[in-house]
Amino acid sequence: MNVTYFAHDMSDFAVRRRVAMLHAGGAAVSLFGFTRADTGVTEVEGAPAVIFSRTYDGRLYHRALSSLASIFKLGRHRRALAASDVIIGRNLEMLVVAWAARMLYAPNARLVYECLDIHPKMVGVGIVAKALRAVERTLISRCQLIITSSPAFIRNYFEAQQHVSTPIALLENKVLCLDGVRRIGNACERPAPPWRIGWYGIHRTQKALDMICKIASDNPGLVEFVIRGRPGLVDFTDFHGQIAAIPNVEFDGEYGPQDLQRIYSDVHFNWAFDFFDEGSNSAWLLPNRIYEGGLYGAIPLAKRTTETGHWLAARGLGFLTDDPARDLPDFLKNLTADRYAEFAARAQSLPVGDVVADRGDCRALVALIAGKAGPETQTVAASA
Repeated sequence: MNVTYFAHDMSDFAVRRRVAMLHAGGAAVSLFGFTRADTGVTEVEGAPAVIFSRTYDGRLYHRALSSLASIFKLGRHRRALAASDVIIGRNLEMLVVAWAARMLYAPNARLVYECLDIHPKMVGVGIVAKALRAVERTLISRCQLIITSSPAFIRNYFEAQQHVSTPIALLENKVLCLDGVRRIGNACERPAPPWRIGWYGIHRTQKALDMICKIASDNPGLVEFVIRGRPGLVDFTDFHGQIAAIPNVEFDGEYGPQDLQRIYSDVHFNWAFDFFDEGSNSAWLLPNRIYEGGLYGAIPLAKRTTETGHWLAARGLGFLTDDPARDLPDFLKNLTADRYAEFAARAQSLPVGDVVADRGDCRALVALIAGKAGPETQTVAASA
């Protein structure tokens, strides 16, 4: 089966994982889209990649215009597009291009919408939000499948706001392990302060950084924060300067899938609070870090009343609170070695299948997008 994948950012490790998953499931993949990295990309996980142009974090309108402009470049690749059995658009701007490619060059291909976040501009009663949702609804009506990563996205957005009838597949953001994993690993085994907390991933919220720095500044010797990943610098007042001013907060740069065991084994706790779009996307998502940290035994910290909190509570995992600035320092001050061992034991008892996608999941995904999976609404374990 030939899959054409339109990706918003080919430098995103999540895109690499999805392409790897499609390959492992038996599909041939061609990749089109954009990059937000300085360097060019010619292939991703063995899939040939065509880059239309560079885009930038936070510049939604620029990305929208770039996506529209890319439609006029599709004709150069008409033969490859015409061979598509399935065309996937990741995010709304890429769905526009994917729909145009299908309409112009591959009218018999199945169209799939992969939506793993609900952008703040999609939610609300303003004219921009209403217009964007109208565009999305129109395109969804032409799709054969929606892929999303959290049950709350389905309940609170696609069903409650968009009222879609298109089949929806739930693919959680699990870690892709093609060779299988037998057991959950161990996080930091030193059961004493300073308690090390990792904040890993894509960082976009000044509120979270302010909270981390305040907790660290008020509690030297009790807690250390390790920040790794890709910060959206336009979202912060002074990301690097603010961290440098606090001795027990450090930023150790970006990381890749090959680094997961090392970085999660370096901390006791996994910061899974999200404040990017409180009340909607932040409350609804299930982030990569709960699966990554879950695989390596890091104890999660999360907001109780979010979908993340519900996922963790159902498994008896972590420390949950709706006010981390108030409650987290007290929790750490009163944390004994025995109590920490209880939290760690629960983390390590998590079923591997809750956090890992294997080759069987890859095959299930390819069958799903090909329309061979059966029921109207399907659930598949997968890596986003």
